[in-house]
Amino acid sequence: MNMDELKRQAAAKALEQVQDGMKLGLGTGSTAKHFVDLLGERVKAGLKVIGVPTSEATRIQAEACGVPLTTLDAIDHLDLTVDGADEADPDLNLIKGGGGALLREKIVAAASDRMIVIADETKWVPKLGRFPLPIEVIPFGLGATRRAIESVFAQRGLSGEMTIRQGKDGHAFVTDGSHWILDAKLGTITDAPRLAGLLAGIPGVVEHGLFIGLARTIVLAGSDGIRVVERP
Repeated sequence: MNMDELKRQAAAKALEQVQDGMKLGLGTGSTAKHFVDLLGERVKAGLKVIGVPTSEATRIQAEACGVPLTTLDAIDHLDLTVDGADEADPDLNLIKGGGGALLREKIVAAASDRMIVIADETKWVPKLGRFPLPIEVIPFGLGATRRAIESVFAQRGLSGEMTIRQGKDGHAFVTDGSHWILDAKLGTITDAPRLAGLLAGIPGVVEHGLFIGLARTIVLAGSDGIRVVERP
């Protein structure tokens, strides 16, 4: 079974938690894409749900699949968000943002009663940090912001290359919110919650890819089948 099939298995397992009448957060990325596809099939079969997409790409996909959409301005909360992750640790803390949608993904996750993460088994790690940490920043004053981020890393005993993410056109990747992303290769993050708090306090940092205490369940698909892990 290839990786894409494993991701679809995880998406199908998460779909079992969706009930008629739910308001759903719709994630972004290769695994979440499978969930939206499968959800569209259920909607065509009669399931009544409404979704809030976490990116323009997901919005376009959901509309094509026939999933009704709304916004967080029109409703007060979401029942469930289903999204992928670039990494997840045993406390169900995550690194997200590889697809560039971390800001909207975090807003939607925080507005949800529950978040289920769907991923293949390669995303499960003992400590976060192998995947470069995305940090969404405002282009203005980027040098000052970078220096402040590097200072925070030094406080936490972290170091590593930090680069501006490039788009396919060779220029800086621009998020749906018109921001840039710095990707920091840190290796191992020993205290993710502490680092998350320090990064959040830096002017110029719009959001970071550490999702702390948001995911309640992770569905991991691997060669041995599906494993469901609940947050302690």
